[in-house]
Amino acid sequence: MGTPGEKVLPRQEWLALAREHEAAVDRLTVGHRQRRQHGARHPVEDFLFEYYPHRPTHLRRWHPGAGVALADAGDVYAQRSGYLVDEEDTARLDLATFLGRRERTLTFVKELLEATLSRPGTFDCFGLHEWAMVHRLDPGQQRHAQLPLRLTQEETDGVVEAHRIRCSHVDAYRFFTPDAVELNSLRPTRETQRDLEQPGCLHAGMDVYKWCFTLAPAVPSELTLDAFVLAREIRELDMAASPYDLTDYDIEPVAIETPDGKAAYVARQRRFTARSNALRRQLLDVLDPLLPR
Repeated sequence: MGTPGEKVLPRQEWLALAREHEAAVDRLTVGHRQRRQHGARHPVEDFLFEYYPHRPTHLRRWHPGAGVALADAGDVYAQRSGYLVDEEDTARLDLATFLGRRERTLTFVKELLEATLSRPGTFDCFGLHEWAMVHRLDPGQQRHAQLPLRLTQEETDGVVEAHRIRCSHVDAYRFFTPDAVELNSLRPTRETQRDLEQPGCLHAGMDVYKWCFTLAPAVPSELTLDAFVLAREIRELDMAASPYDLTDYDIEPVAIETPDGKAAYVARQRRFTARSNALRRQLLDVLDPLLPR
């Protein structure tokens, strides 16, 4: 039985939406899927499937989200985890089971998103987290050892040491080299994530995608896909502003070691902040009604 305000999509309509979503994901992931067959890697396009445990097949699976039911859907959704199919062959989110398994995660994500939205963005980090990940390393020790550095190692180290490092994101900070850890003015941890996360952070912007797929199938796939697209664009800036040379991938550097490069970085960072905040608000609109009052 449905709930008050529930929207029921006829089979023809939801099938069309599902196929449209699958086609969009296929277009966005074709390069990644082809490279996997040949053992090749792309530092931007493949990153989201390496950094996050969400494969293209998962992203391709369409979910209508909470509050939307699908008519004549038993043949597709009866065997899908997270759904109930009633005697009229209508499928909908199994909210009780979802909350039983995910309420703690849902609460954490909701509080994190609200805390992030409550703060102004910080726009003076200049993507130096990637530089701090290679600080004072020997050749071949870098996380992306297949990529050459734009500057010499000595010059790269000098960039790190000439700036104030203020990384607020735990999953960026944990990859800092031992020498760079001491240069960071913050000490982000999983326990302090809600206290430190701020919307100007590129990694926090990418993580909106993580929160969407983590809370599937309650989150509509359209929102998850929008977050994926944004995360991929953010990752391109992340690497363009890094110490690595990505010109072989047609990615021109954003030279944050120069005034012009800093200005270019901040301009793009501000645009990403506005977009990620809009997605945070949309995700909160999905999550708020799910928690027991």
